[in-house]
Amino acid sequence: MRMLVLGAGLQGTACAFDLSVNSESEVTLADVHPQKLPSFLVSQKSRIDVKKLDVRDRAAVLNLMGEHDAVMSALPYYFNADMAALAVECGVHYADLGGNTQIVREQQALDDGAVAKGISVVLDCGLAPGMVNILAAEGMGRLDKVESVKLYAGGLPQNPEPPLNYQIAYSLEGVLDYYTTDSWVLRGGKLVEVEALTGLESVEFEDLGTLEAFHTAGGLSTMPWDYEGKVETMEYKTLRYPGHANAMRTIRDLGLLDLEPVRLGEIDVVPRDLFISTVDPILRKSGSPDLVVLRVVATGLVDNCSKEIAFELVDHHDAENAISAMMRTTGYSLALTGVMMVEGTITCGVHTAAECTPYESYVGELRKRGIDVQEI
Repeated sequence: MRMLVLGAGLQGTACAFDLSVNSESEVTLADVHPQKLPSFLVSQKSRIDVKKLDVRDRAAVLNLMGEHDAVMSALPYYFNADMAALAVECGVHYADLGGNTQIVREQQALDDGAVAKGISVVLDCGLAPGMVNILAAEGMGRLDKVESVKLYAGGLPQNPEPPLNYQIAYSLEGVLDYYTTDSWVLRGGKLVEVEALTGLESVEFEDLGTLEAFHTAGGLSTMPWDYEGKVETMEYKTLRYPGHANAMRTIRDLGLLDLEPVRLGEIDVVPRDLFISTVDPILRKSGSPDLVVLRVVATGLVDNCSKEIAFELVDHHDAENAISAMMRTTGYSLALTGVMMVEGTITCGVHTAAECTPYESYVGELRKRGIDVQEI
């Protein structure tokens, strides 16, 4: 298999590592600013070809895609629509981490082209959206009638520090998008838009104690639209240590996350840009171990009796390879999807991960990597 990974950030390098270690793949890792390989990739450098690529150069992207069997994009979400379209034009399998439902809708319009080319395009292949949605689909599939589906996930520091008890697990810019964009849920079987950072509730985990959960955008992907009128309640919430949501609501409500410029002396300044520039270095705690926690609960009826199907995961930083839990659960999921596409496990056309990923194979492969999803 010839596999192309776009983006040499945290998730892209984790994806390339997994492909090089756990599959018989020739791996190319492409980025506009290819930097020195992280330590966990050094041992795999003979199997990974690092290339400089500006994904805004259409001809260069098409040329590089054409040399591979599948493309896995770990680029910022706003490149996803263009990358998927180029992959379909080129006739190569494509997967990305998704996260923006409007862009996923745009990509779904590529379905006819993907089918005609005999390729798979799989969207939302990370943690949330991604893993949690695959688990939710499995839970719903085991019920005769689905009444409620609740998804929870979060990346957390193992050693939280005030005032936010949070460290950057991937991109502060992406986190702030989720904190400032309304979330779509199902209430009474109907689509309802709810404000981010609301719906605060406590969730208990045996090893972690009490966490808080609150609405954020993106985690459900297209599921509310897909199940409108079929499921009474469906929602996704982000997990954090207690106190985080109220702190972020205060910051947001003061206008510090706004995108409209304000006048500062002789210049215009975007508040969110200033906030990111100030806070990112503080929250980017290099070497501080993280963890990923999720829970998915589907309730309904089986043979007219109440039934609950629940899954849970607590995954920790890989100290031996210096790979964070967020990189493992997100980057490895993307890599697994790429292999499944090339092997023909996933059918042709455009799908979200929840629509096409075989549960048993997916969870089994995660378990081989020490990512142990438990049924509870």
